[in-house]
Amino acid sequence: MNSATVRNLLVRGMLAGLAAGVLALVVAYFLGEPNVDTAIGLEEAHTHTHGDAGADAGGGHDEEEVVSRSLQSTAGLATGILVYGVAFGGIAALAFCFALGRIGRFGPRATALLLSGCALLAVYVVPYLKYPVNPPAVGDPDTIGKRTTLYFLMMVLSVLLAIAATLLGKRLAPALGTWYATVAAVAAFAVAVGLAYAFLPVINEVPDDFPATLLWRFRLSALAIQTVLWGGLGLFLGELAERLLNPKAVPSEPGGAVPAAR
Repeated sequence: MNSATVRNLLVRGMLAGLAAGVLALVVAYFLGEPNVDTAIGLEEAHTHTHGDAGADAGGGHDEEEVVSRSLQSTAGLATGILVYGVAFGGIAALAFCFALGRIGRFGPRATALLLSGCALLAVYVVPYLKYPVNPPAVGDPDTIGKRTTLYFLMMVLSVLLAIAATLLGKRLAPALGTWYATVAAVAAFAVAVGLAYAFLPVINEVPDDFPATLLWRFRLSALAIQTVLWGGLGLFLGELAERLLNPKAVPSEPGGAVPAAR
């Protein structure tokens, strides 16, 4: 690809990320935010209970809310998801430029959808299964740095292992064939991820009295948001890339004269 094509695909990738972010925003607002509100209510009730006990002992104090909850659940949520979508849309477009024609005989649509599925697995699902997201009122504030570091370490390992598995599959393909090489690469990736799961520390800070149903709904909604975001990114990027790389001939007008061949 020349630089102009890469630049055009980068712009289209960012636009695809923006469109996918809008879809994910709808899911986050209607599916995720109600669970967040419920969890915040439980956290405030727990805080007030302990705060009243502290006030009785002479140690109670009120904390002023810096950012309102209504702003967090609207403008803050939209800004975070849309910026996330645009950023990863640009990265996905660059990865698409590299992968097209190198990972098999796939067209632009299939390549974009395959890349988005692999990205969803490596960037989110694999780290999520080891360190799932938690709603408010879950987690020790003193360990947030450790939990964040472990999560990003798992994410980096997952991406690197996915790249290594792809290279392994391509190297084995001439000897084993595409099917068996793919199976071997996937198996190697699964084994490596399993070893990472086994050696990295386990973190479980969910209180015993926290509703299991709420925790499940929150984590399921987080997974749904990411699935919609990456799925939409793959579909939109694939369609935009197809229109750019394989433009269709302009159809002649109905009843119009057909140009004579020269």
